[in-house]
Amino acid sequence: MSDEPLPPDVPSDEPPAVERTEVHLAYHGASRLTTTEDSARLALAANILRPPARFDGVIKDPIRFREAMSALYAVVASDMRYQPKDRTAYLAYMRMRRESSGLDVWQAQREYFGWLLRNDPLAFVILDPVVTVHPDEVFFEVFSKDEGAYAKLGVDRDCFSSATDPTYGTTNIDFSQSLYQGLQQMRSYRETRLTIGPEGVGLMTKASGEVLEKTIRVPDSWLRGFLQVQSAAALPRDTFALAPIDLYNALRHLRLHADEKGKRRGLRVELMPGQPPRLVLEPWNEVIPTTAAPYKGKSARVARVWGRRRLMLLQRFLPFTEEVDVHLLGSGLPSFWVLRGRGMTLTLGLTGFTSANWSQALNFDLLLPRKAEPGGKSLDAVLEHLNGRWSAGAGELAKATKLSWPALTEALQLGCQQGRIMYDLAADVYRLRPLTDAPLDLGRLEFRDARERVAHDLLVRRGAVEIVSENRIPGSGLELTGRVTVKEDNREYRPKMLLADEGQVTRAECTCSFFRKQGLKAGPCVHLVALRLAHAAREAERASGRAPAEAITAETRAFSRRDAKGEDVYQVTLDRRRLKVRWGRADGDSRLQTLAFDSVDEARAAYLARVADLAARGFLDASAG
Repeated sequence: MSDEPLPPDVPSDEPPAVERTEVHLAYHGASRLTTTEDSARLALAANILRPPARFDGVIKDPIRFREAMSALYAVVASDMRYQPKDRTAYLAYMRMRRESSGLDVWQAQREYFGWLLRNDPLAFVILDPVVTVHPDEVFFEVFSKDEGAYAKLGVDRDCFSSATDPTYGTTNIDFSQSLYQGLQQMRSYRETRLTIGPEGVGLMTKASGEVLEKTIRVPDSWLRGFLQVQSAAALPRDTFALAPIDLYNALRHLRLHADEKGKRRGLRVELMPGQPPRLVLEPWNEVIPTTAAPYKGKSARVARVWGRRRLMLLQRFLPFTEEVDVHLLGSGLPSFWVLRGRGMTLTLGLTGFTSANWSQALNFDLLLPRKAEPGGKSLDAVLEHLNGRWSAGAGELAKATKLSWPALTEALQLGCQQGRIMYDLAADVYRLRPLTDAPLDLGRLEFRDARERVAHDLLVRRGAVEIVSENRIPGSGLELTGRVTVKEDNREYRPKMLLADEGQVTRAECTCSFFRKQGLKAGPCVHLVALRLAHAAREAERASGRAPAEAITAETRAFSRRDAKGEDVYQVTLDRRRLKVRWGRADGDSRLQTLAFDSVDEARAAYLARVADLAARGFLDASAG
């Protein structure tokens, strides 16, 4: 028996192969902007392999539309993963550019795709933007290559004039860099017409009849992330409003100050009922008081948003924004930023992690149901109602389908995860939007990889994972030590990891042979993944209040209270029969008090009393942050 209980096709001494889903796209022409002296036409070529979706109308505000589409392209092109310098591909690309310098745009684009297939077959790893034509709006959806950002641009039908009868449906559009450059030529003095359809724009007579084909090998983890962020938008969340100038002030400070290595990089949000939200930029502790409406929640809370520099993707559309709504699922979990301006709505979803941060991704996964089956009669009833209406609110769906609220919620989440419907957070409605024309292999999308599947089995079905200790290390994070019992191996494995405040694993080790041979170079071993899942499940129980107080033997809670001079912080740690209290100013030295008790029950009672006292004194619970 090997040290790793992995399936036979995933050897324990090699990294698992990345599973990919092939998506075939074809276009009769290239998307482009054609201009004359006093008019312009923005023609977006649609995928001819999908049922046709058409739209034709004159854009009333071309500048606002240009900036919104530019912000959308910024999300498409964003990839904030670390990339080592390698000039080989760049030199080959420049040679291809010289060889194709005499070709027109259509031929050059075909040559470029051919070059990519020969030299970099994994370049096509994200879907072309998804565009959907509905009776009330036309909207575009994109997801970044690093799985860190999702964006949806909704344009109301009122933003168009002289619109012909559209063909409702969903398709992909060709959105290349040349189209982005063409968008920059849009001007307010030109009447600009938007057309969406499979015809595109034929650039030369000899190009007529030719088809631009692409086969995109989408990583299953990317596709899964796209679907999950849709489902996550419908989960319970905290909502508050910002004025556009508040978001501008935060982005201005980030633009003028570089991140400091080894220090916190979160955007901290402090919410107090009846008071305007406060944005705090770490590590400078820069407080940005907001000027919008007071927070309407029932209880005070603190949350941190990771990936804050991705908010820079909104800067092109921000000057045209009239109001901003922010939706938070929790610290380190997805957040949604909805910018509204005169019939156009840009929704940016930040996942809180990238594809490289497996630890925080696991934390996010536990929020959503894991079901590979299609969804049954409940989902069929929802789809049947949406087929004739295209969009509907949750209340309307409950009344039409006569489903109980739990059954309806589960059906809607499954529909989002399967790519058959999407939740429009800005309009608070569910929309019929099939992500792909062919059904997705849901079994492959249930887990990120084979190791996560085995780790989940060890945790849930076998109950073989135990968290032995939690140790909060000031300035470093939370140190977890676990025990994983594998009966087939007749062994116990001891995974250990250090979780930073951002959720990343900064240090990890395990006693299994896989880790001794590979370390983290080939990804985490099954036991480390299982330990991270166990911790995320425990945190979810604590946050929901499902964990009984008598079951708590090790826990750490952090509290903060802000005044005119700065911030007071308290950290209370229960470690079986010991109680540790650390307090002081956030930007100064702290004091530590350690109390020992005769029993765990006495230590727990003292711990809960300290927590209640801090809450009564007006301290905010910042444990999740």
